[in-house]
Amino acid sequence: MKSEQRDKTVLVTGAAGFIGYHVSRRLLETGHRVMGVDNLNPYYDANLKRSRLAHLQPFDGFEFFEEDIQDLSAMRRIFRTNAVGRICNLAAQAGVRYSLIDPFSYQKSNLEGFLNLLEMAREAGVDNFVYASSSSVYGANTQYPFREEDRVDQPVSLYGATKRANELMAHAYSHLYEIPTTGLRFFTVYGPWGRPDMALFLFADAILNDRPIDVFNRGRMKRDFTYIDDIVDGTVAALERPFPCELFNLGNASTVELMEFIRIIEEELGREAKKNLLPMQPGDVPETSADIQKSRNLLGFEPKTSLRDGVRYFLSWYREYYGA
Repeated sequence: MKSEQRDKTVLVTGAAGFIGYHVSRRLLETGHRVMGVDNLNPYYDANLKRSRLAHLQPFDGFEFFEEDIQDLSAMRRIFRTNAVGRICNLAAQAGVRYSLIDPFSYQKSNLEGFLNLLEMAREAGVDNFVYASSSSVYGANTQYPFREEDRVDQPVSLYGATKRANELMAHAYSHLYEIPTTGLRFFTVYGPWGRPDMALFLFADAILNDRPIDVFNRGRMKRDFTYIDDIVDGTVAALERPFPCELFNLGNASTVELMEFIRIIEEELGREAKKNLLPMQPGDVPETSADIQKSRNLLGFEPKTSLRDGVRYFLSWYREYYGA
């Protein structure tokens, strides 16, 4: 019975975060036990995080720990009192631009916290360790679409550098201790319950409140926007398929220019945005584009949600949640 419980128990860090909430919910809906960890930090509105948690609390299989992955003793307490079979690490200090403002928060969460979890994986002998990487690891790469085999030694942000460091740290632990690790390079994730610092949220909030939007690189950037449900499909598939040490792109496999993205939002809202056309921000890249052939072959990953549908689903949630 204990072994069966361990097999069904997943420790999800960042469980009150955007992706962490959705992954936790999917796991709970499919009969898993989720040990959720989150420090509810104030990088953005903690009330949004608590609202996400409120939707997870009714599940019998959910237990929440308000702890920080930087706290090794707290992590040890959780692992010593719970039979954790798999780790899904979605906790991190997020945001490319914020890494120019508070670089040390990235060191603490993305490096020290990540190392703590690798140590827990080693000590507990977990069956699988899946973690969030990012398309930011591709940095100054200009060969499109991005492939997992591409060079990733030219980061243009500290955030991207920490995510690449995670991949190298995971490789070392896989090699030394035979811990199955899988890094998922997420490409511009959006959808209901999304982060307030992401483009779709910022644009919708500004347009609905009659404020101008900041359009960097004068709208000429291209992004591979990926809907949250598709990201969850890929993440859960990775949790169910342990690999000795792997990396996968999880993207929509199509790029959209920022101005086209804004046009879709305007059409769905029935309002035109007032636009501040600005130069490229430090740390940004002109384009992200995912080659997902490897994810298709090994994870059965296939994005299903069109950008227009995804924007519509987000706006429906936003209007309900904020009474807009």
